[in-house]
Amino acid sequence: MSYLLRIDSSASGTASYSRQVADTFAEAWGGDVVHRDLARNPICHLDAAGITARTTPAHQHTPEQRTAATLQDELVEEFLGASSYLFAVPMYNYSMPSVFKAWLDHIMIVGKTIGLGDAAPTAGRPAVLVSARGGSYGSGAPQHGKDFVVPALETILGDTNLMGLDVRSITPELTYAPIMESMQHLVPLHQNSLANAHDMAHRCASELAPISAAGRP
Repeated sequence: MSYLLRIDSSASGTASYSRQVADTFAEAWGGDVVHRDLARNPICHLDAAGITARTTPAHQHTPEQRTAATLQDELVEEFLGASSYLFAVPMYNYSMPSVFKAWLDHIMIVGKTIGLGDAAPTAGRPAVLVSARGGSYGSGAPQHGKDFVVPALETILGDTNLMGLDVRSITPELTYAPIMESMQHLVPLHQNSLANAHDMAHRCASELAPISAAGRP
């Protein structure tokens, strides 16, 4: 384990607030980073070949199953080889981008990355989740309770029966305020939320990098 695995999933390129905050984290990290950009280089969604390849002996694989198994092996090896993780996953229509869900579906394999009763091989490793959103979903906000990104990913990534990562979430909010007339009065709140997100990203990197380095072989 010797690198930070960064996964980006926003389709907005450099305009993405999730990417921008993740950039702040990566710049403060200081160590090696392996970067997979799922928006620029998407992977296919999990299909029947990918599912059946997991339970079919390799010598019996069809060409489609061999292709699927090769992709999954690559993604799993990359995931397991990291000492820490940075996930930039914006909110799209109350949920996560489909490209990130596709990545999860390929790497979530019982006995390889998922514990289900036994400790996962990644248990306890630090992870930072950056999820920008156009509105506000905190307590008291009109959209409270409609965030199906962060709670879901904190469970998937952090549950001890699954991947067991030590997840910290950063959520820059109100990103529509600068571009939607009806939200113009919320621009100061957006700016404050974004500044806090960058500050938190920098602090998290400064705190976690030494811990990650200490755990490297």
